[in-house]
This record gives sequence, structure tokens and C-alpha cells, in this order.
Amino acid sequence: MRNDQLPHLPSTDPAGEIPDAAHDAAGEGGHGMSGARRVVLSFVRRRERLDERLERAKETYQDRYMLPIDAGGARLGVRLGVRFDRALVERAWGNDHPLIVEVGTGQGENIVAAAAARPDMNFLALEVYDPGIAHTLLLAGKQGLDNLRIAQVNAPALFEVAESGLAAEVWTFFPDPWPKMRHHKRRIVQPAFADAIRRVLVPGGVWRIATDIEDYALHVHEVMDGRADMRNAGSVTVSLPTEHVGKGTAGMAQAMPHADFLESERFDGRILTNFERKGIAAGRRIHDFTYQAV
Repeated sequence: MRNDQLPHLPSTDPAGEIPDAAHDAAGEGGHGMSGARRVVLSFVRRRERLDERLERAKETYQDRYMLPIDAGGARLGVRLGVRFDRALVERAWGNDHPLIVEVGTGQGENIVAAAAARPDMNFLALEVYDPGIAHTLLLAGKQGLDNLRIAQVNAPALFEVAESGLAAEVWTFFPDPWPKMRHHKRRIVQPAFADAIRRVLVPGGVWRIATDIEDYALHVHEVMDGRADMRNAGSVTVSLPTEHVGKGTAGMAQAMPHADFLESERFDGRILTNFERKGIAAGRRIHDFTYQAV
């Protein structure tokens, strides 16, 4: 479906911004995480030049696959007035199939492969970086996929304006680990984000997470395992340090006290990407998580 066939979306000012006083509550030009506090982003916005192949892919396929719902600006909020609900999904995808959302699609290999394998499902790729967006467009366009859409928005901002029970699954595979201790607050897996995902998931829906960073695995357990509304569906026992380490101190983890945690078998629906292959080659263990909405 072309962008001009989507429901009318209100425009922002030419700069895609709103007054500074409102930035903390709404991001730049649109919705952000609510409240007056400053929003801590899990990414650093940067402009990267696309090579000729990716620029051509963007020009060729963006009208077919991109959802024009972002407000622009460095924070990539959602345009004011946008409601991410079943009506928008049915207009954009042209059907009422269950929806799977991947947060941080990288180069798009995984979600494109999943969409090709599951034409009975709708897929939404959320990515903030231009090269990843363009590469996902290229892969999807080459296969002529009809069940994939892409949005260049900050995921927490989108989930804030999403309808409850909209998604069957949410995937967050290999998120930025933000290895420095002072940056751990920037990790996307946080209690507020988990709250939003639980609300967006259908009953019985799942949030699938994967990381090749041991300290991030501990972080996920700390955020998720104590929740009453999401069940750790893992069956694999894994030993992890019970204290955090940061960049430059990871070597201390082995000597720290350890405890057993439940994690999942590798998710069959996740292909082995070059990124994951490099992590395995470097000797890092892959940690898979499945949290089910109850």
C-alpha cells in the first residue's frame, strides 16, 4: 500500500519540532514517553550517507513499505494525532492478520526472512538508522513482500500510542548493550518499556529477546523476572553473575557470585545473521528469553 493510501496524518512544522518546553513530554514534533521527565533514549541519532545501491533502494521501495508516522527530528517521536491501532494496521497491510513487531531490525535480514516464511502474519520493522532502513527496503523489495511494513520511529514512543492487545509478538534481538556502567540506563529493556509491551501484547502473546552480552542478560532478568503480568517461559538453566560489570571490567564477572536463571532455547524463527555469527565466533554465549503475557 502506498503512503498516499494510508489514513491522513497531521503534519509537523517544517523543522519537525515543537517548542523546547514540550520536548521532554513529547519528543521532537510528536509523541514521546509521557511525563515531564527527560526521556533517556536507547540510541544516538546520526545521519549516515547511503551508498548508491541503498539510495536507489530507498527511492524505489519507500512508498511501498514505509509507514509515514514519524515526526522527524533527532528523537524520532510519533506524529501528533497518530494512533497505532487495528484500523491503521488493516489499512496499511490490507488484512487483519496477527501482527509481529521487531524493535531494532538492524539490516533487516531476520524480519525479511520471517515475513517471507510467514505470509499469514503481518510484520512491522522498527529501526532508527538510515542504512538499516534502506537495507531492509532492499531485501523486502527484492522478494516483493506484501506483509512487511517499516517505521523509522522510537519504539517506546510508538508503543505509547498503540492500542492494547494489538501485537501477537514483539521481538528485540541483540539490542545495543550500552556497555559502560553509566550508560546502562540507556538500555531499551526497562520497566516502563516492559509495561508498554505488556499492554500492546494480546493475552498469551510473547516478548522475545536475545543478547550475546552476559551483563545484558542479567539486566533482562532483573527487569522482567519479578513481573506478575509476564511469565518467564524459559526452560534452560543458565548461571550468571549477580553483580553488574561495565566496559573494561567484564573480566571480573567470572569471579563474582553466580546464581541460576531460566532462559529459552534458541528461537527457531530467528535466522543466524552475520551479527550473531560474529558473536558466536568471538566466544560469546547467546541468551534467548521468552516472556509470555498472562
